[in-house]
Amino acid sequence: MSDIDGKMLEALICPQTGGPLIYDASAQELISKSAHLAYPIREAIPIMLVSEAREIDEPNP
Repeated sequence: MSDIDGKMLEALICPQTGGPLIYDASAQELISKSAHLAYPIREAIPIMLVSEAREIDEPNP
């Protein structure tokens, strides 16, 4: 699977918080640390629906 386009990643924000996203290439997800959600990327298309995101644990300080 190809990497997500860098310019597209810069334009995307978390639909729940409006915060930045981090691209996780190995998991094919866009991570929103502020919302504690991971949005899937399917066939090189980010699925930016909160209902499709999975919850992630808050990282330990």
